[in-house]
Amino acid sequence: MSPQRIALIAFPGIRAFGVSVITEVWGTDRRRRGVPPFALHRAAADPATPVPLRGGLSLTPDRPIDWLDDLGPTDLAVVPGIEDPAADFPEPVLDALRRAHTAGVPVASLCAGAFVLARAGLLDGRRAVTHWYLAQTLADRHPKVSVEPEALFVEDTGIWTSAGTAAGIDLCLHLVRTAHGAEVAATIARSMVTAPFRTGTQAQFIEHPTPRADRDADALAAVRAHALAHIDQPHTIASLAAHVGMSPRSFARHFQATTGTTPLHWLITQRVAAAQKLLELTDHPLPEVARRAGFGSEVTMRQHFASHLATSPRDYRNAFRHTAGSSPIAR
Repeated sequence: MSPQRIALIAFPGIRAFGVSVITEVWGTDRRRRGVPPFALHRAAADPATPVPLRGGLSLTPDRPIDWLDDLGPTDLAVVPGIEDPAADFPEPVLDALRRAHTAGVPVASLCAGAFVLARAGLLDGRRAVTHWYLAQTLADRHPKVSVEPEALFVEDTGIWTSAGTAAGIDLCLHLVRTAHGAEVAATIARSMVTAPFRTGTQAQFIEHPTPRADRDADALAAVRAHALAHIDQPHTIASLAAHVGMSPRSFARHFQATTGTTPLHWLITQRVAAAQKLLELTDHPLPEVARRAGFGSEVTMRQHFASHLATSPRDYRNAFRHTAGSSPIAR
């Protein structure tokens, strides 16, 4: 099977951080650790001219922007974050992104790169997200876009957008997970010393730019680690609160302030993720997957898959094995 092709869309005004994230995720050879090879290329309207980046850096393109016409539905085009949402973007870049989407190529943007997709008309009538500071600006300039200001990343009919800076890492790892499975994404995340996925929304960062590094935050981190280590066991707000010596009400309040989500929602999200991994990497029957992920019953697991992933565990397993059949099956 040919490597997945990734097009990093390069033009003046893109941010070095986004370029670095894309390059770190898809441009590093991790085959010795079980990660499939990727074919990452930097596509620009003028491939003969280095693209200037802030801080005295530059990016050397290696493909013309028309190279996007060669991509297919299993490939990917990614627009890094940009410095100035009001800047003019090269028309050849906008045209190439339109053609790519029409051809069924997944298209993604990081942070303010959503403004590029909006300028191309690709976000009209679709849900999208950008950095919380720019969300209202995106909505004002592009009223046909349904801006979701709190999401970390959003997908709508093959177009992905992400929130600011670190959320670009979240989206890139999620795109790897979607195409190649949880284990591949987790391996890349470990090498980057970051979490393979985060829960919560931008709200936690709008109101609390950094979590409080105090005794309560440390205790909450410990209880999350405890719950993950015993994901197959029943947990309630009361039992988790007792684990750190808090009242259930105080625990729930501190948990949401620190993570941006409720203990119950966080726990369900972790159980869904655990079930996804089991479905991808094992041939355990569905009731056993439900038990190991802590759902208690296959019916409960099915309900949460429907609400979180808009699919069933059986369809998820079948679809994943069809698209990522190279993953080993643990018996």
